[in-house]
Amino acid sequence: MNEFVHLNLIGRSPAFLRQLSLVTRYATCDATVLIEGETGTGKELVARAIHYLSPRRDLPFVGLNCGALPDGLVESELFGHFRGAFTDAKETRAGLVAQARGGTLFLDEVEAMSPHAQVALLRFLQDKEYRPVGGAVVKDANVRILASSNADLKGMVRRGQFRSDLLYRLDVLPLHLPPLRERDGDVMLLAEAFVARLNQQSGAPPKVLHPGAGALLSARSWPGNVRELENVIQRQFVLSPGTVIHVTDGADEHRTDNPVGPEPFNVAKARAVAQFERAYVSALLAETCGNLSVAARLAGKDRSDIGRLVRKHGVDRGQFLPRRHVT
Repeated sequence: MNEFVHLNLIGRSPAFLRQLSLVTRYATCDATVLIEGETGTGKELVARAIHYLSPRRDLPFVGLNCGALPDGLVESELFGHFRGAFTDAKETRAGLVAQARGGTLFLDEVEAMSPHAQVALLRFLQDKEYRPVGGAVVKDANVRILASSNADLKGMVRRGQFRSDLLYRLDVLPLHLPPLRERDGDVMLLAEAFVARLNQQSGAPPKVLHPGAGALLSARSWPGNVRELENVIQRQFVLSPGTVIHVTDGADEHRTDNPVGPEPFNVAKARAVAQFERAYVSALLAETCGNLSVAARLAGKDRSDIGRLVRKHGVDRGQFLPRRHVT
């Protein structure tokens, strides 16, 4: 899997590795691929991996955010135009299809295409031919199409928001990226990779994650997936003054105010106590390398009390045990 690390696709969970095996197989052909997954799961990275592992690797990879495609200029953006073809056409310009010739055209957020844009794309996918706006000659398009979506396209088809015939044209080779919460063990692997990259970029004395970071990071749900994790690591890397990077349980970062008013006192107190207990026991175990007896002595509590807190908050004591070094 070294080639995927080189392409910034990092992970070893079974759910993620199954999709990487499809990337390898899909790279050997020219069929259209539809990459689906929640926001921040790495859909563009996967599209680039398919391109760079394919025979088209030395030719252009051109990306288009479909949500930013002006409805009145769909054909011009995709297929180009000649000078004078419309009011603002001051010069002849090649479209994205021509720019990607021989390579790959990546259509990101394809669910955001307007009905007009969907028709134009469908016509192109059916014939793999196009005509620049204002031109008379039909041109062949030697380009591979990859598309991505973070929406339920089949549901959009049922609601009349997306063309079923276009979905059939796009969904030839499906690939679904799992959310980070379903990628067992990948959170810390990714976090350490991000720290290594930041250390390389900073040129300052290298920083390391606090031993208690693993339990805190793995306990979060990561609605923003890998992108959110990367942002959290970068933020804490900058904010941590020393060489140890501290992280939180994320409760403050994703909390939203109650629109009706302050939450009840008992609810607020229970939440604050739970946050304190989890952070305290994690720091305690980090300090004692996971030794419950020593942790209890430092805390002035019974060993059974510390063990109860560990179980209550789902803290993985194994994260803090000394690592064995093989020589």
